[in-house]
Amino acid sequence: MLSGNAVVAFIGVSDLGRAREFYGHALGLDLRDESPFALVSEVNGTMLRITAVEEPVAAPYTVAGWKVTDIELSVARLTDRGVRFSRYDGMDQDELGVWTAPGGAKVAWFLDPDGNNLSLTQFVE
Repeated sequence: MLSGNAVVAFIGVSDLGRAREFYGHALGLDLRDESPFALVSEVNGTMLRITAVEEPVAAPYTVAGWKVTDIELSVARLTDRGVRFSRYDGMDQDELGVWTAPGGAKVAWFLDPDGNNLSLTQFVE
């Protein structure tokens, strides 16, 4: 029923000013709209609403991610902008924090200022 409709993604944050700095500057998203309730970005055809909530609850899994073509370059560029990549016990991550899945996809995770788990993935073509 909904397969022909566009998806809207939501990420809850406690401080829109801090989120503007992280999502707009560090991640380089074009923030097209701002209200007291949310920042809005159009990310490659998908609306991302970075929504003000009283108490964000950080999930222990990825809540949003980006498909990239060169994960090492993407990690390096984000690191230069102050993004810190996560390391997990038991995961065989390389020096950049990139994990290679059994099928060959490469994944790197990072947290936003509210602890939302975000990721980059380079899929095997």
